[in-house]
Amino acid sequence: MKRVGCYVRVSTENQLENYSIEEQIERLKAYCKAKDLAIYKIYTDGGYSGGNLNRPALQQLLNDIRDEAIEMVVVYKLDRLSRSQKDTLSLIEDVFLANNIDFVSMSENFDTSTPFGRAMVGILSVFAQLEKDQITERFTMGRIGRAKNGNYHGGPTAPTGYDYIDGKLVVNDYEAFQVKEVFRLFLEGQSINAIQKYMNERYTNKHGNWSSHTLVLNVLRNSVYIGKIKFYGQEYDGNHDPIIDLETFNTARKLLRSPHRENSKTLFQKHPFRANNLLTSLVYCKQCGARFSGNHGYYVCYSRGKTDKRQIKDPSCKNKKWRIEKLDAYVANEILKLAFDKKYFEEKVKGMSEELTHLPGDRTILFNRVSEIEKQISRLMDLYQVGGIPLSQITDRIAKLKNEKDALVEELANKEDKKFTIQKASDLLPNAEDILKNGDIPKKRLYVSALIDSIEIDHNVVDIHLSF
Repeated sequence: MKRVGCYVRVSTENQLENYSIEEQIERLKAYCKAKDLAIYKIYTDGGYSGGNLNRPALQQLLNDIRDEAIEMVVVYKLDRLSRSQKDTLSLIEDVFLANNIDFVSMSENFDTSTPFGRAMVGILSVFAQLEKDQITERFTMGRIGRAKNGNYHGGPTAPTGYDYIDGKLVVNDYEAFQVKEVFRLFLEGQSINAIQKYMNERYTNKHGNWSSHTLVLNVLRNSVYIGKIKFYGQEYDGNHDPIIDLETFNTARKLLRSPHRENSKTLFQKHPFRANNLLTSLVYCKQCGARFSGNHGYYVCYSRGKTDKRQIKDPSCKNKKWRIEKLDAYVANEILKLAFDKKYFEEKVKGMSEELTHLPGDRTILFNRVSEIEKQISRLMDLYQVGGIPLSQITDRIAKLKNEKDALVEELANKEDKKFTIQKASDLLPNAEDILKNGDIPKKRLYVSALIDSIEIDHNVVDIHLSF
């Protein structure tokens, strides 16, 4: 008696057809009994498409063939093996026949032990491929129809900035704010990598975070944010609310496509991961208004250093250059003084109320997210106390939430709400000594830029403008 491997498969779209897993198995058993064949094993792939060979039971069948465990393969119908003409012929010719394995499809009533059967395999596999192509065409036409009607084609997750609810895109306020931030930073001249780093340090979304520069590029290029639906290279008017106005989107698109974009980048934009100096982008010349850059051990006014022609404000500027370590130390000492000299701090914030008032616009969204994070942390602590979640899981989750909260609080500080930044500064300053002493350059820069809005140099006079 020949040892037989019976292969059965059903995919999602086939579950409505009249050959379920159970029905296939029953008929294959009856066939083998009638033909006096010994079933070695029944290989079952439930819920797998026939469009490729990446199916666990099929792979096990192929392994058993190589191990010479079986002598014949039997299927209920040819398309149970594969809907791909190429894959079907490859399996039969390169695997079954090459290993002296007979192949039988009982519904089509042929087997490869006869010349006629081998010819029929080629003919029927063509029709299996045709049926697969027709299914794909019908599916594609349905999605095109949805797009023409202004409906998003769906998928595992909606684009950042939207939630997919009841078949429609609905604006997610917190994520929409993030999308606006990406466009704002890009139009301000920030590089893609610099934007990715900025966003990843501050925000999370349904996708997790901004872990790749590709995510930033996808946002800048996606016309869904101006109310469009795109499918198969065509754009249609969508039924959802836009997040970005048309002028902003077109300006960003034009800049992305500009051949001069790379040449217009600053040194920092061309090398976004280079370890910059502590005060890069914060120092300005009080004589001419230009920025200071850090080069060869000194902070130097662009107008004087002439390292970037676009940054020059006054070619005759003679403002003093500062040793990098000397100016860094001066600013660090100022921050430490704010942290440890209570009277000095009170003088700086004198006359400003500590009460938090209503936050308009984007700040409301950020503040609401901070409140939501605090509630999530509280709920996690409650779950831990009643034994509903392991300590290892809760520690990691709370750490991520706290990091996001800290970044949001820092962002709120930059929204020019003085009453909020006072409290925020009070929260940040106790960490000054540890961060300025032990932190790496990116962490120090993030910390210093949260507390300081700008620094003006007038020869020997250093004027530090705090962000609160």
